[in-house]
Amino acid sequence: MSMSDNSLRLVWVYPDLLSTYGDQGNALVVERRAHQRGLQVERYDVRSDQPVPTSGDIYLIGGGEDRPQRLASERLRRDGGLQRAVGNGAIVFSVCAGYQILGNEFINDLGQREPGLGLLDVVSTRGEGERCVGDVLGDIDPQLGLPELTGFENHQGITHVGPGARPFARVRLGKGNGTGDGTEGAYNGTVFGTYMHGPVLARNPLIADLLLKLALDVNALPPTDDRWYDALRGERIAAAQQQPA
Repeated sequence: MSMSDNSLRLVWVYPDLLSTYGDQGNALVVERRAHQRGLQVERYDVRSDQPVPTSGDIYLIGGGEDRPQRLASERLRRDGGLQRAVGNGAIVFSVCAGYQILGNEFINDLGQREPGLGLLDVVSTRGEGERCVGDVLGDIDPQLGLPELTGFENHQGITHVGPGARPFARVRLGKGNGTGDGTEGAYNGTVFGTYMHGPVLARNPLIADLLLKLALDVNALPPTDDRWYDALRGERIAAAQQQPA
């Protein structure tokens, strides 16, 4: 896709299974940021009983409870559309349960190892201690050229990043991937995963802009009025900084 095409195909994957923590807000933010640049957006909300289209530009996947996560993983593996879309160069941004599904495997609600889609070189297990819950602050991988990360985590999972992916961020507050090494999320090329809710793109609109730039294959986007986003970011970062590390 390019700016001259003037139309962005945005796919929200399985909102009936994976939209537990307000992550649909991520789709709203991508739509808004695209509209601010004069782009038309064709948004497809694809339920779990529908085939995943392979011609999308950006695919968003949210969080969910354990059983819906297993069902979503099973159906996405059978469908194959998301994997084909990535093979076509599509951008994928996933959150929490969606992040685990994109990996090589995770522990499902039955306590069994469940195969993921293998789109990210990560493996997720279930932590034995307290849930990772609360605000997170961190530094996004410098290669991505983004400001500090702010978000909210609520997960029991522990995710190990393999050599085929890079950590999305390093946390200064919060647990992130839960491995104790300070990593948060993972990415490889056009596929991204994070534990951050918030919704994370409302708190970090420049991540949404990164997805747009990748989809458009451009290095920069026209500037926008970010006063609302900056106020939200400042408020949440200040509140998180008041909490004990």
